[in-house]
Amino acid sequence: MNKLSFLAFSLLLAGFASARAETVTLRIADQKGGMHAEMAAAHKLDDLPYKIEWAEFPAAAPLAEALNAGAVDAGIIGDAPLLFSIAAGSQVKAVGVSKAQPTGTALVVAPDSPLKSAADLKGKSIATGRGSIGHFLALKALEQAGVSADAVTWRFLTPADARIALMNGSVDAWATWDPYTALAETTRSGRVLVNGNGLATGNSFLAATDAAIGDAAKRAALQDYLNRLAEADRWANSHVDDYSATLAKIIGFPQDAAGKAFSRRQPRWQSIDDATIQQQQETADFYRKAGLIQKGLDVQPTFYRGLQITQP
Repeated sequence: MNKLSFLAFSLLLAGFASARAETVTLRIADQKGGMHAEMAAAHKLDDLPYKIEWAEFPAAAPLAEALNAGAVDAGIIGDAPLLFSIAAGSQVKAVGVSKAQPTGTALVVAPDSPLKSAADLKGKSIATGRGSIGHFLALKALEQAGVSADAVTWRFLTPADARIALMNGSVDAWATWDPYTALAETTRSGRVLVNGNGLATGNSFLAATDAAIGDAAKRAALQDYLNRLAEADRWANSHVDDYSATLAKIIGFPQDAAGKAFSRRQPRWQSIDDATIQQQQETADFYRKAGLIQKGLDVQPTFYRGLQITQP
């Protein structure tokens, strides 16, 4: 091949590579008021070198099902739901972690409820999502109070249905998370019985399918996406009022509820580290002890540390 032909061939390959980069699409699973809202408000979705197809889910369980089915490439999911997904054999891995204060994860009761502590839940009913972070918190609170998980009646409902059930007295407590906790507090439609401080890790993960991680172009896009996500968090944490106004419009909540929910979380994205893996192992061991995971789970292989978030 002469030099001219080689140059033409090289340009052709470069053209194919460029076309490939331009057509990379990340299918991202989110929950209402989550990553999409924060990144849009912080203008971190501007000038993307790839495309994003967003899929919104009402809770972690259906989001995990979409990940398991390969219907999406990546999604945000709490530590407890991720464990259920992996224990069921899903081919996904955590690629980044959001550290947040777990204050807004809580057991909520009616304002005039006679219940004063988790110990009072014995013989009562609790609404939550099966395998959700609310479910985890309720189990932890009951254990700390010396109450067996079998001593309560579980009602596994979506957040919207659980809120209605609490308000009409169909259940005694609701194990939920922000912004639902903040909405109950600011509208005085619920009272926090127990919050997640000291019980929950506050970890949420960006989980990606093995197929997406194994695709070089999508892996590069995920790396860029993670850095933009971390930048959006930093912007939102330093512009709480501005972000709360945007968030309130997106989720259809009053601004004071949206602001309370976000400001107390103080979220920050970071790369996977040893401490996070150890926390996830402890959560897995707790679920095994509670009988919600049928066999022991080594969480190490469920993390991918090949993506690193750039810190300022």
